[in-house]
Amino acid sequence: MTARYAEIVSRFSSAHIVVAGDLIADEFIYGQVERVSREAPVLILKYDTTEMLPGGAGNAASNVASLGAKVKVVGIVGRDDSGRRLLAAMPRRAETRGVVRAAGYVTPVKTRVLAGGVHSAKQQVVRIDRVGPRLSVRQTQALSKKIEMSLASAIADADAVIVSDYGSGLYSPEMVERAEARAAGKSRKKRDLRSRIEPTYVGRVPMILVDSRYGLAGFKGVTACTPNESEVEAMLGVTIGDDLDVLEKAGRSLLRKLQARAVLITRGSKGMALFEPGCPTDHIPIVGSDQIADVTGAGDTVIATFSLALACGATFGEAARLANHAGGLVVMKRGTATITSRELLASLP
Repeated sequence: MTARYAEIVSRFSSAHIVVAGDLIADEFIYGQVERVSREAPVLILKYDTTEMLPGGAGNAASNVASLGAKVKVVGIVGRDDSGRRLLAAMPRRAETRGVVRAAGYVTPVKTRVLAGGVHSAKQQVVRIDRVGPRLSVRQTQALSKKIEMSLASAIADADAVIVSDYGSGLYSPEMVERAEARAAGKSRKKRDLRSRIEPTYVGRVPMILVDSRYGLAGFKGVTACTPNESEVEAMLGVTIGDDLDVLEKAGRSLLRKLQARAVLITRGSKGMALFEPGCPTDHIPIVGSDQIADVTGAGDTVIATFSLALACGATFGEAARLANHAGGLVVMKRGTATITSRELLASLP
């Protein structure tokens, strides 16, 4: 199978992926532990450095770019310092012309403070989430309209679209559907042309893959989704744990509710479970579970790899296994990390 996976990965550089979703600035503040404060039972850190990385949809796009594909980013940041730094941190392979810089919008920031000694690994001690005031209905509609126009333009020649919804309310299923409809005519012409130029190009309507924290139930008719187990439990009102019968019923229920071609449930240390209509459930064990350093952004790595593999002709099972290896690699790294296609290939048996 390694030769087959190598063939799929070799096509990554010719794929065109669009990532639309909530852009979040992931800020990491590093320091060394000096002592315990006399004022309160807390650590006093000697500041080392600060790092800003793309989080949320930005991390999914960074992973697509790191794997070698062409990626267009669609989303919104504020006209603030955090928005400027977030865009500056995006990889060169990521096209950000579809990102709107909106006045009055506050770029969400997740600040993680990591502490450790000179010769020891840094551990996260606190996370601070900074979000702006809740948008009014009118503001949400106006910003969603801008996103819709950017998305329609971006997906015209896309092989796959990743919708990374972290709960801002800007990325409704209806908005995605309208963007698809706007792009349909223009997209068809470009596909016909690309089919003649690129023999490996499939020439189909872009696949829509969804990672939604709170609104997954509304995305009906998508190609696939990659919820984690806790999101599935919250959506369906069940507790899965180690009960494979409950997992089976949950996965099949999601397939029916979403009318999807596949549902990939990520289960942390228990691996993944892939559900397809008319096929037995594929239980995929985790890779590298004894070397986990940081799970930050691992879900973004999974959907990026899964989507990219599908865009390059992989079956759902092949794409899920590649995504599983990618997820196993990225949790060995600290912070909001990415992997390369070379690292992915080297990890395969």
